[in-house]
Amino acid sequence: MYEKYTRQSLPNDDYRELLGSAISVFNSNNAFIIENILKISGDQHNWWELIDRTSGNILHKVMKEQYSDVIPENIISLFSELVEQRDRIIHSFQITGPEPNPDQEQLLATKVRGSGEQFIITRKYLLNFIQKNQTLSDLLYDFRNI
Repeated sequence: MYEKYTRQSLPNDDYRELLGSAISVFNSNNAFIIENILKISGDQHNWWELIDRTSGNILHKVMKEQYSDVIPENIISLFSELVEQRDRIIHSFQITGPEPNPDQEQLLATKVRGSGEQFIITRKYLLNFIQKNQTLSDLLYDFRNI
């Protein structure tokens, strides 16, 4: 598929909408995590410092090392899983989809660092990622209101 703004081949509209939604919900949760950290950290952190960190750094250096006694384990665990899934989406590569893909549409595939496992980022993967982000958002709302 092509668009007026690029001559490069693109995935279809539905797939790109899911990709955009996946990135948006993750970014929203990342900001929500920062908001929660600011609430519990007093003057130890500020928004400017936290927004400059990668999500993985926030997870390991802030959530796990500094506040694991305050932030519920289910939030830390789910965010960790989502960071890994987001990394697979962001560090993906475009392919012309293999069988069964009769339309030979453009899709994203990824390689897991370390194991070398490769897989296609399917619509199901993206929808699952979006749904897990909704679960994290619900947990973060509950945590904020404690």
